[in-house]
Amino acid sequence: MTKAHSFHIPVMGIGFTIDTPLKVSQYGIDSVISLVDDMLLEKLRKMYCEKFEIPYQEITEKIDDFRAKRITSYLNLINDQAEKKFEELKNSAIGKGNEIKEFFNMLPDTSTLKQEFKSLTEKYFNLGEIKTWLNSNLSRGSIDVNIMTKVDKDNYAKGEKLPIEYNDAHAALRGFANSDLSSSIVLSAGMNPRLYSYLEKFEDFYPDTNGTIKKKIVLKVSDYRSALIQGKFLAKKGIWVSEFRIESGLNCGGHAFATDGFLMGPILAEFKEHRKELTQNNFDILVQALASKNRPIPAAVLPIKITAQGGVGTAEEHQFLLDHYEVDSVGWGTPFLLVPEVTSVDEATISKLIEAQECDLYLSNISPLGVPFNSLRGNTKDIERLTLVENGKPGSICPKKYVALNNEYTEKSICTASRQYQRAKIKDLDKEALPPDQHREKFNSIVEKSCICVGLGTSALLVNHLDTKVEGVGVSVCPGPNMAYFSKIMSLKEMTDHIYGRANVISRTDRPNMFMKELDLYLDYLKNKLEETKVSMTKKQEQYFAAFEQNLQDGINYYNQLFADLKYKFEGTKSNILHDLDLHNKALHLLKIKREVIKQYIIPINTGMERQKCMVL
Repeated sequence: MTKAHSFHIPVMGIGFTIDTPLKVSQYGIDSVISLVDDMLLEKLRKMYCEKFEIPYQEITEKIDDFRAKRITSYLNLINDQAEKKFEELKNSAIGKGNEIKEFFNMLPDTSTLKQEFKSLTEKYFNLGEIKTWLNSNLSRGSIDVNIMTKVDKDNYAKGEKLPIEYNDAHAALRGFANSDLSSSIVLSAGMNPRLYSYLEKFEDFYPDTNGTIKKKIVLKVSDYRSALIQGKFLAKKGIWVSEFRIESGLNCGGHAFATDGFLMGPILAEFKEHRKELTQNNFDILVQALASKNRPIPAAVLPIKITAQGGVGTAEEHQFLLDHYEVDSVGWGTPFLLVPEVTSVDEATISKLIEAQECDLYLSNISPLGVPFNSLRGNTKDIERLTLVENGKPGSICPKKYVALNNEYTEKSICTASRQYQRAKIKDLDKEALPPDQHREKFNSIVEKSCICVGLGTSALLVNHLDTKVEGVGVSVCPGPNMAYFSKIMSLKEMTDHIYGRANVISRTDRPNMFMKELDLYLDYLKNKLEETKVSMTKKQEQYFAAFEQNLQDGINYYNQLFADLKYKFEGTKSNILHDLDLHNKALHLLKIKREVIKQYIIPINTGMERQKCMVL
């Protein structure tokens, strides 16, 4: 069947896309559910069972393997209801309903599906033939799921540590594997060898002789090297990576996994250049692994999809990724936070997102995972956090503990955003007797950690008028920098019209090209890193900065060549892009000078142990 759309909706936060497939799957749009919060999934399952008049049996924490069972039950419910909606949509053609028209109106004008349906209905109106054609040609959007591989907390029962299979990410994987879904699991946040090895235990992840895989693997990566390593690792286990989802290191929402200065354009070019080689090499490894396990071997080389996301904001950028880099789909995330038909965002947060400017969208240190996190200034969870600090009670009571991964003070892991951890950390800080400015700086770095595993899911409860007694009403939100250029509530039709160039929902005329925005973000990132080391720089840091600068320089050179050679693309903005490149090149040169100045004030001292230390003059 022909894929209906050339875009997908990535996972956003924990709760923002938690039921998105139920809203868009019938229109052929792929979307992703986060599997972090099984408590939230269970609350929504109960709500939807009541709404659809389906018998509900609560899965309590007293039940063995409750986390995996909650996830399986929720996914099965969403799958069943999405299928019903899809059948209703197809049946609406017979009843001459508007829903089937909405479906085709949302498709790109170049869609063969759209053209064939128009041709079929213009000739004559044979209901039986139309229904047969719809059944043969339309497919539902995929109901995909996401697991952050490193969010794999140990779990306990009656004080005893449970086997690794009960760890959070492992249980979530099992919950998906046991579901009825035929879709993909998006693995993000880097490689977790133990979790990857656990995939081998489930039949649905293996291909049959026809190359069919019921549950596919999608790896979210930020560069080609990561894809190469992880793809081979899994192929050696007989597991095929069906898609590499390339996300900008900084021009994205949620956690930001910055590269060492490698930019999205050159990364996409590398994937395009080596795609056939990557596919064949991984397949050769896969065949050997399957043969060693006496498993069926696909008759033909399995395909690998390459998709891209992060900062895309115009139809021209969308189409350029499809045409120039030959990606299979483009992810649109952040703008959909302003589409209530699609995502679960409470009214207060929507209002803040609408008003957000560039300065309101920043790369924060609030995540307990210790990874830079895109955030919105003044979100209600931050207000709640600051109020607790002012009242002398910093830290969260940690009701869900999904990112309780720190063992600095306890044998059983706790979260760095928890009250228990922050109290202990502040107590140690007070013992240092630091000058006021240094004490304040360290204190702020402790209490800035936020309870995002609660905050990123609460919005779904507020939107559906569900109880938030455990969670509170504070909402964390994680838009990308692109949010600054979207400033109104939109319908799904308006958003798809924007994506496909039939309309423009951006009123501002100063939005930079997505590649230039990412480059600007990387220059700021490098500048901040240099600021952190302005009084000391090790040899290793010096090498890191030099390599980072060279990668950025290579990226600038690549873009200069790319946009100079392009014809009939970005004609209205090319001069601005080349101007931005010139400015960014000068900014990079200044940062290189700054690094050299810092380096000159550091004298290496050889010790008797043949190690090097640094002393600032």
